[in-house]
Amino acid sequence: MARNLKLTLAYDGTDFSGWQVQPDLETIQGTLASVIRRLTGENVLPQGSGRTDAGVHALAQVASFATESPIPVENFQKALNDLLPAAIRVLEVSEVAGDFHARKSARAKTYRYRIFRGPVCLPFLARYVWHFPYPLDENTMAQAAGAVVGEHDFTSFAAVDAEKGQDEGEGSNVRTIFSSSWVRQGDELTYSVRGDGFLHHMVRNLVGTFLVVGKGTLQVEDVRRILEARNRSAAGATAPASGLALVSVEY
Repeated sequence: MARNLKLTLAYDGTDFSGWQVQPDLETIQGTLASVIRRLTGENVLPQGSGRTDAGVHALAQVASFATESPIPVENFQKALNDLLPAAIRVLEVSEVAGDFHARKSARAKTYRYRIFRGPVCLPFLARYVWHFPYPLDENTMAQAAGAVVGEHDFTSFAAVDAEKGQDEGEGSNVRTIFSSSWVRQGDELTYSVRGDGFLHHMVRNLVGTFLVVGKGTLQVEDVRRILEARNRSAAGATAPASGLALVSVEY
């Protein structure tokens, strides 16, 4: 009898071409599917809560798949971690209802973007931050972050290649952002955003735009104007992938 399993995963996305399986490229989904096949003999494609980009990390990505395997969940976790590369860890395996789907059942997600502001970024940190030691008005950036809270059409902050949509990227570009804020701790300036879904490159495009505000090139009110424009060219450049991590998924 088929069981529906839910995996919670952490991964360093630096050396992977994103979540989604692609021919001849190393991806998180493809690596996971290969290991599940070795373990169960089944050809399954685990579905993730969202398609993180190449180089993007996850602290608690969620995936789900159906299996006929009788392996107990605790053994499943150990066996997967024995076979997976060190850059991918399975934090938890649980059996869930048959109608649970990692992406379709998700109600909210939280992403975090880390900017390192110090003059020298240590090599142990470089894979997980955007090193930006140049002047920024961080208070203005914090104000700008608040401008995107609520329900908006985020077309201006979505990648032009919309068919590669990130989370629930099909159809409408309207999303609801529940919280959006910057916090400074030591040499790190961190952006946290929680919403009901995110478009391809949306968080990185928001960060890139907030950075332009921090430089003084744009004002806080310009962020509202960019939202209303519904035009990608109105917003700032895409921030590097290294600073972004999927922090949590809520169901």
